[in-house]
Amino acid sequence: MSLTQIEQARPDTAIVLGSGLGTVAEAFGIEAEVSFADVPGLSASTVPGHAGRFVLCRVSGKPVLIAQGRRHLYEGLSAHEVTASIRFMHGMGVRCVVLTNAAGAIKDTMTVGELMLITDQLNLQGTTPLLGGPHFHDMSQVYSLAWSERFVRAAAQLQMPLHEGVYAALLGPQYETPAEVRMLRTLGADAVGMSTVLEAIQARALGMEIAGISMLTNWAAGLKPQTLDHAEVVAVGKLAAVQLAELLRVAL
Repeated sequence: MSLTQIEQARPDTAIVLGSGLGTVAEAFGIEAEVSFADVPGLSASTVPGHAGRFVLCRVSGKPVLIAQGRRHLYEGLSAHEVTASIRFMHGMGVRCVVLTNAAGAIKDTMTVGELMLITDQLNLQGTTPLLGGPHFHDMSQVYSLAWSERFVRAAAQLQMPLHEGVYAALLGPQYETPAEVRMLRTLGADAVGMSTVLEAIQARALGMEIAGISMLTNWAAGLKPQTLDHAEVVAVGKLAAVQLAELLRVAL
């Protein structure tokens, strides 16, 4: 139950689990765990649905480091603080990371409860973890095409719907207005949330291979008559975590 066990396992793959998706780690079986608060440079998560810990699991016999939850800008943190978990993982030897999140569906061909493979992103959070220097990293292919193809093949093998699209991140913590969702659709977004893009920027700057998956937990504001609620997002995420675990098991 320590950092030492994680270090000795030398995982080269990691997964970041978004709201309500923490049970994916339990599906793989937990060998070791450490709280975010016990890792230098990190702090405890304050968001419901985020356990706020790193766990070591085995996926098809391979050691995988999983972050059950993440930190967000809307918790009052800087972009550098939000991405501390990515730098920690990289320091542990991780070179490939799967970033998952709960997202609002914008594209009308999607269905709530299904998954979307992230092909590109819109950083609308007004900041970057690379502030402070001339860090001119290329972002023309943030998400690995080769790894994305593995997820597409895995979904086909499982006969599981897997959409593909652009993920847009806003600051939050309030949900988007219908007018903002119309703007996002015009900009080319297929799903919207409040995370992931800064982690992807940091991981790309470190030379890591990245895959991204959004769990479509709700319709974005104005597309359906119902209002948005975080408890519902977490509940849908928990139900959909089973299919995410299966997809990861086959793809990794």
